[in-house]
Amino acid sequence: MDKRTVIYYQDELNDEFSTFETTPPKIDGSYDYERRSFSKRLSRFVLYRIVMYPIVVFYGRVIFGQKIIGREKLKQYKKKGYFLYGNHTQPFGDATLQTRLPWPTSTYIIVHPNNLNVPVLGKWTPSLGGLPLPDGMSAYKNFLAAIKNRILEGHPVVIYPEAHIWPYYTKIRPFPDTSFRYPVEIGVPSFCFVNTYHKRKIRKRPKMITYIDGPYFPSEEARDLHEKMKSLRDQVHDRMVELSRNSDVEVIRYMRKEAAHG
Repeated sequence: MDKRTVIYYQDELNDEFSTFETTPPKIDGSYDYERRSFSKRLSRFVLYRIVMYPIVVFYGRVIFGQKIIGREKLKQYKKKGYFLYGNHTQPFGDATLQTRLPWPTSTYIIVHPNNLNVPVLGKWTPSLGGLPLPDGMSAYKNFLAAIKNRILEGHPVVIYPEAHIWPYYTKIRPFPDTSFRYPVEIGVPSFCFVNTYHKRKIRKRPKMITYIDGPYFPSEEARDLHEKMKSLRDQVHDRMVELSRNSDVEVIRYMRKEAAHG
């Protein structure tokens, strides 16, 4: 568990508090987002379903005592693609625990290229469904095509719109509507999930309760792409804020620098 008790922040949109630092690899037009070869498809099956998932279940149930509420809301889209938006509060947990939400349907997840450099797990990231953010237009076209193809194949795509990790943060930070372009353009539903933290009688590490809600669609009154993106973003953000209020313990206190030293 993160041993920091107070973290001072200045910029809710851009401050990053992950303890892992590295130089991200460049994702250019040669990056293989589709991974269609037999060896890569086999690698995904073995790592995702046989190796990683039992670890994820242990990590969720034993380490966090994770309870999932609202999973039934995803079942009506069991064989259809959709987007899942969550709060970003666990370096390892966010990369892995999201696989439990729609199981046995496998997920794909949009990640920062830094994830490819994480010891051990970084090499597994592509096989586990990680879609690293691209550099340049040639890679961006392939990135968008891969997202659309995964959705059309019936896979959920997971996005952490806050983008930066704030360990054990119990509120929802403001985030832009940029990532809501995908569901608007593809025409599929969006769901949100919020990991909340709760006191335990004996253990210091809090219990995690994950709330799922949705589906959400752009307002019918929205006239163009940007209005639809904003409409969808506002619905998801506001609901995540409501769900985040279920947390009842603050492991790390976050203080704005001006307030702390003013």
